[in-house]
Amino acid sequence: MDYEKLLEKAEGEMPESVQVKARFEIPKIKGRLEGNKTIISNFQEVVSAMRRPSEHILKFLLKELAAPGVFRNGRLIIGSKQSATKINEKIRKYADVFVLCKQCGKPDTKIDKEGTLMFLKCSVCSAKYSVKSTI
Repeated sequence: MDYEKLLEKAEGEMPESVQVKARFEIPKIKGRLEGNKTIISNFQEVVSAMRRPSEHILKFLLKELAAPGVFRNGRLIIGSKQSATKINEKIRKYADVFVLCKQCGKPDTKIDKEGTLMFLKCSVCSAKYSVKSTI
């Protein structure tokens, strides 16, 4: 058999879950400025995509932006003017640290607390990394 036929045979025998390449996409924030405040209307959508507690993401985001804020009525209200680019950048940073596996790059992870330490555990490749317990 030639290489192409062997490759086709191998692809045919692979499970479907390996063949499907689902992309992990974080929704871009939708917001507007109101005076000195930035209102993010789709914060809950971002939280759902990352499958992490909204309080955890909020705490990280506000610390990174060095701004006060509150999550109320499904909207994130940041107490200063912030650009959408900067907010999206910080949300991506959160995903890189607390959602995506450093080994395989998949978002199929969870954060487990073991004693005083927190670990990011991947359900795809079984990798385990320590992450900051306090943000």
